[in-house]
Amino acid sequence: MTGAAEGRASSIVRKTNETDIKLSLQVDGSGVSEIQTDVPFLNHMLDLFTKHGQFDLKVEAEGDVHIDDHHTVEDIGICLGQCLREALGDKKGIKRYANVFVPMDEALAQVAIDISNRPHLEYRAQYPSAQVGSFSTEMVHEFLWKFALEARITLHVIVHYGQNTHHMIEAVFKALGRALDEATSIDPRVKGVPSTKGVL
Repeated sequence: MTGAAEGRASSIVRKTNETDIKLSLQVDGSGVSEIQTDVPFLNHMLDLFTKHGQFDLKVEAEGDVHIDDHHTVEDIGICLGQCLREALGDKKGIKRYANVFVPMDEALAQVAIDISNRPHLEYRAQYPSAQVGSFSTEMVHEFLWKFALEARITLHVIVHYGQNTHHMIEAVFKALGRALDEATSIDPRVKGVPSTKGVL
């Protein structure tokens, strides 16, 4: 169940047999995050996403991590996507597009976004290792795909190169935050929505 808050903000409570999540997002924030999940590496990535996107994000999540991280990571992606979509409302005045490169030491990631109402993920990344601590790198794809699907955005993520898996994934989440910040920002020149169809 979701509920719109004042301004471009939304919150959601999602409880299943696998996860229990409370998430709130303020699009026009100041980079403040309160992240508490059972997946420490995801906590770190969401903190980076929030700081570099200048959002305010609060996440409280518990899940069946005794099995693995899959359900928790997936469901947080779902909740974040749903909140973003609701917070943006009719999308009037937004820039819509963004393309951001972020270096992290030896790694370089690129994120291109179209807030299009057409969910799609293109994900090009090859990591040197399958794990970062206890976190499986395949969970990055799972998170991004469910986020793009529920936010109904077109999302292209390319990790051009890197040697350290942590650095490469960190660059992705920083770039995602910065690209979303740009694409969701209001351009005073835009009248209505930036689409010849008249709707996004």
